Amino acid sequence: MVDSCFSVGVFCVCGALIAVILKQYCSEHSLAVSIAVSASVMIAAIVLLETPLAELRAMMTSAGIAESYINIIFKAVAICCITHISAQLCRDCGEGAMGAAAELWGRAALAAISLPVLGEFLSLMDRLM
Repeated sequence: MVDSCFSVGVFCVCGALIAVILKQYCSEHSLAVSIAVSASVMIAAIVLLETPLAELRAMMTSAGIAESYINIIFKAVAICCITHISAQLCRDCGEGAMGAAAELWGRAALAAISLPVLGEFLSLMDRLM
């Protein structure tokens, strides 16, 4: 595991160096390198986490958590990761306002996706009282 973390770190640093060098000549290519490196690492992380996430899903199911809530949790994590990387890429391009807009959209998406959980929580509180 440590060797793969080291490999990903070196891959990201090399990609960052290439992006910095390309930024001097063509900022569009620099952005393309940043997006490619980010997408590659995200795909590798998804592949790496496939088995642990399946085990986590099985544990949550055996604990009696409804499948719909498990899906909401995983979607929320995906929204957070995608939003963070998108906002950082926008900031790297010098577009801080677009990065803030991406984060705002992510927060709104999290609020919208969590409404069923909030409804269930309020229903539970009503039954307890």
